[in-house]
Formats: sequence, C-alpha cells, structure tokens
Amino acid sequence: MSAAMDTESTYSGYSHYSGHSKKAHRQGRDRHKSPRSKDGSRSEKSVTIQTPPAEPLLGNDASRAEEGQDDNWGETTTAITGTSEHSISQEDIARISKDLEDSVGLDCKRYLGLTVAAVLGLLVFLTPIAFILLPQILWRDDLEPCGTVCEGLFISVAFKLLILLIGTWALFFRQPKADLPRVFVFRALLLVLIFLFVFSYWLFYGVRILDSKDTNYQGIVQYAVSLVDALLFIHYLAIVLLELRQLQPMFTVKVVRSTDGEARYYSLGHLSIQRAALMVLENYYRDFTVYNPALLTASKSRAAKHMAGLKVYNVDGPGNNASGQSRAMIAAAARRRDSSHNELYYEEADHERRVRKRRARLVVAVEEAFTHIKRLQAEEQQKAPGEMMDPREAAQAIFPSMARALQKYLRTTRQQQYHSMESILQHLSFCITNNMTPKAFLERYLNPGPTLQYDRDRWFSKQWTLVSEEAVTSGLQDGVVFVLKCLDFSLVVNVKKIPFIKLSEEFIDPKSHKFVLRLQSETSV
Repeated sequence: MSAAMDTESTYSGYSHYSGHSKKAHRQGRDRHKSPRSKDGSRSEKSVTIQTPPAEPLLGNDASRAEEGQDDNWGETTTAITGTSEHSISQEDIARISKDLEDSVGLDCKRYLGLTVAAVLGLLVFLTPIAFILLPQILWRDDLEPCGTVCEGLFISVAFKLLILLIGTWALFFRQPKADLPRVFVFRALLLVLIFLFVFSYWLFYGVRILDSKDTNYQGIVQYAVSLVDALLFIHYLAIVLLELRQLQPMFTVKVVRSTDGEARYYSLGHLSIQRAALMVLENYYRDFTVYNPALLTASKSRAAKHMAGLKVYNVDGPGNNASGQSRAMIAAAARRRDSSHNELYYEEADHERRVRKRRARLVVAVEEAFTHIKRLQAEEQQKAPGEMMDPREAAQAIFPSMARALQKYLRTTRQQQYHSMESILQHLSFCITNNMTPKAFLERYLNPGPTLQYDRDRWFSKQWTLVSEEAVTSGLQDGVVFVLKCLDFSLVVNVKKIPFIKLSEEFIDPKSHKFVLRLQSETSV
C-alpha cells in the first residue's frame, strides 16, 4: 500500500475531531487512485505476527516525513479521510496455507497427548476400586468375612484416592502455555512408568486372585491399598522431577536481540533446551522493550545517503570491468568516513532537542487537560445530574486538547504504530476511573515499556522457530547456543554454567580490635 494510502487510513481515525472542506475530499479521491507499492503492501501482512485490526494513531510514513515538517504543522494541516484496501499475493496465500497446516498438526499432537494422559489417569483411579468390587460381584458367597478391619481399609483407600486426585489435578491439569517441538521427556517417562506399574498389578491380580477365586477378602483389600500407596509415591516422584529439580539455579543465559542488541541475563535450573527456550520467551515479553523497526532505519538511510552522493566516471571506456568501480566507491566512502561522525553527532543532537521540546509540550497539554476533570462526591452527584459523565465520556471530552501534542511526540519518537486512538482512549478512561495523575497517564508514552504493555495484536508472534545444534530434548550445558527466530528478528541465547564457589572461613577475635593514638610533635595549623 502506498504512502498516501497509509496517511489516509491513519487520519481517518481523527476525522471526527477536525473539519475538512470539499477540496480535501477531492484530494482524497485523487490520491486514492495512486498506484500501490509492493513494499508497503508486504509490510502489512505476515504469517507469524497478526495484523492489527485497529488503525494506528499515525501512519507509518509519518516518521519518514518528520524531517521536513516544522513544529507548527498542526495549525495548517487538514485531515483527509479516505478508504484503504489490502492486497495479497500468491506467495502469501501459499505461506498462510502452510501455516494453517502446521497449526492443525500441532493441535492434533496436543489433543492426542491429552487423550492418552486422560485415559491412563482414569485407568489408574478405577483400578483400586475394581480390585475391591470384583470379588464382591463374582464370588461373594465364598468370601471370608472381614469385619472392622476391611471397613478401616475402605476408609483409608477412599481418602488416599481423594488426596491423589487433588494432587494430580494440581500437577497435571493445567492450561498449556505453548506447543513444544518435542515431547517432555520426564512426563513421558512417568506415563510409561505408571502404565507398566498398573499393568503389572492387573497381571498379578488376574493370575493369583481372579483365576483361583481367592476367598481371603482382607488380603485382596490390602492388595488394593498397596496399589494406592505406590501411586502416591509415584506422584511424589513426579513432583520432584517436574517441579523441584529445576528450581535450583545452575546456568546463566544471556539473551540478545539480533536487531538492536538489547540483552538480558536470566538464571535457569536443570532444563531441556526447548523448555529453556520457553522460559526465555516468557521473560522476553515481560522484560524486553517492544521491538520497534522504525528506530533501525536511521542508520540504513544515512549509509544509503552517503553512498548515493558518490559518482563514478568511467574514463577508460566501456571495456573497464565493474570491480574497479566498486573499489573506487569503497575508497571514496572510506575517505568520507572521517566527516560522517560529525553528521551523526548533529543529527542525534537535533533529534534529542526535538524530543525534549515535544515532550515538554505534551506534559503541559496533558496537565491542562486533567485540570478540567473533577471527581464528584456522593452528595454532589444529586445536584447537577445533567453535567455528569462516565469515565469514557470524560476521556473523549478532554482527549482533543492533548491529541495534537501526543500525536507529534509519538511521531518524533517513532511509537505511532503501537498506539491506536482506541487504546489511548481506553488508557485515559482507565486513569480517570482510578483517579491517576497526568504523570501516571504519560508513563506509557514517555518511556517505551515492555512488550506485554501494548496491544496483543501488535506484538504477539504466534510461532517461534527454535534453531539448535544440539537435540532440543537434551539438557542445558555450558557453552550451548540456540536461536529463537520469529518473522522480524531473532533471539540469540548463550548458556554459561554458574561456577563452583568455594568459601573459606576466617575467625576474628573481638578482643583483637585495639588501637593506639599516634601523636606527632608538629601539627598543622
């Protein structure tokens, strides 16, 4: 989609806050007919990151035109409304269909594992009850009377099964956080162990009790109690392997974002590579600032501008090869390298100056807007019922007074694609409802926050790719490096083992703290 179309779709969200003439409508229809750019259309579509449904506060092209605008552009700017359309190519259709097929395969694998675990769990809980009831059903008249001892064992089995049921629900019945590429090894081993254990008990029960029709009912009930006790011990083993083993920190991982180099450090225990990758992603959404590709285009555009200013003339005729021209351009770029740092310095200084100025304007505008709101007390609500507003209406009333200052600040800091007008209104109404100050309202926009702070559709990637030279089911080791890739960037994870620390003790006698005052014959005056 072209830059004109992005601007039109952006300003359409502000059409009810600014008037426009018929000439502006004609300009919008003429600009709507402009040809679409392939780069623009491709930037709005992706497979692993969902396209945001809401219109952003400003168009993406606003940051490109920022350098050519003065500080008073808002007084002479007319908002142009228009419509936008989306296009899609055959390549994108094929990619989307492949992504759908992969998601269907992951869902089948997940539901198959849940089904197997549910069937095995049902078998485990019904087995002790079946051991007790089958003799009563098949040869009840031949059983020896058990009396009070069996009744006590019945109570013991009932309470142990209840404890086992609660523990199993707390440990295994959880909402899955992610779809891992491989099975969880310890969980699979526990399922196999439980299956073999229950199968062995059934085999012994069928051979020694069902075939011979044992009449010792007390021994049969004790056999069922021993099964429940063994299942409780297996549950304790599951707690140790699945929960307690990974609590002690053993490794330190360094996570670096490949695009801007932002890094964080985390401590992990004994985990497999795929589970360590899952924990890294959970911490990434919480700790890393949101990925903003607009901040990375300045250096690329500056390098392209320097290379575009070089001209190479072929004085030897058309027979000269292209390698000589490339060497000449590289040499010329190296000679201009000494002066490029001055341009970078002044560009950054000018950008910081504009950010500080527009930040000050935004703070003043928000503070003035908040002064027009007053929370009514219970006795005051009955005096002027016609002037009362709910938080949403109050936010819509004061938003136009701060909209232009916020708009210009977000464009200068290149944050406009992460804040739609609807999200700003919701945040403003939230602050009004909870009686928050203007500084609390501005905290989200003055400092780029973590990824989870923004709308889910604007940052969430539904698919990550784990790249590792080692098997993803193997445990973490010193020096292991793996990469987590998404559509726009990747996270490089380097694992280091926490070194063994040896502490020694040194005792100091409290009586040894004795001092002497040393006086000099000549003192300074």
